[in-house]
Amino acid sequence: MKDVAKVRLFLDQPLGQGQTVPLSREQAHYLFSVMRLGAGAHVLVFNGQAGEWLAEVTEAGKRGGMLTCRHRTRPLQMPPDLWFLFAPIKKARTDFIVEKAAELGAARICPVQTDFTNSDRIRRDRLQAHAVEAAEQCGGTFVPEVADLTRLDAVLSAWPEGRRLMFCDEALVGAGRTLGDVPRGPWAILIGPEGGFSEAERTCLRALPFGHPVSLGPRVLRADTAAVAALTVWQQALGDWE
Repeated sequence: MKDVAKVRLFLDQPLGQGQTVPLSREQAHYLFSVMRLGAGAHVLVFNGQAGEWLAEVTEAGKRGGMLTCRHRTRPLQMPPDLWFLFAPIKKARTDFIVEKAAELGAARICPVQTDFTNSDRIRRDRLQAHAVEAAEQCGGTFVPEVADLTRLDAVLSAWPEGRRLMFCDEALVGAGRTLGDVPRGPWAILIGPEGGFSEAERTCLRALPFGHPVSLGPRVLRADTAAVAALTVWQQALGDWE
């Protein structure tokens, strides 16, 4: 069967050869009303565990439908063991950060509350939905988990052994401080809020035995720009872009 599907859909359902998958009302609306698909059409589906599958629309209705998995088109491609820590900012720009972190290969996305974080709450379910949409759009077969908002000091106090931290320090602007010759393995990236890190936080971060302060170039970047820059720097040095 020729792979002619152009629509990709995340399904929180088991996938396998001949597996039938019911569609929710929202998914049916998207496929049949928005994308104008009908019975016999092909859709690429994934669940974050079983790779990507070519599925056929076998039932199409206004309130639901059914897909049947025909064959697997790609195996599961796991991202590097990379956590991405960031302080939430304005709603649309926080959405952007989550989307780009998912697209650029973060395995886990962790919102953290710092001394200067402007937002003290997030809608984790909404941010998780943005991570799903990003995986659908970029061809990913894995969806990173978006964690609950947690204070930075609590995250650091429970830091797992063996995971290194790339700390993007705006105080090092123009200093040319890079990752250098560091080993691969479990890593995390931390970018600060719009107001930057407090002096107490910066002192704590610089003292961490697993911390690696870096500069993101000669200019101070907005938080959402810094997210993309930091992920790019790490992926080129230690990730799966080779």
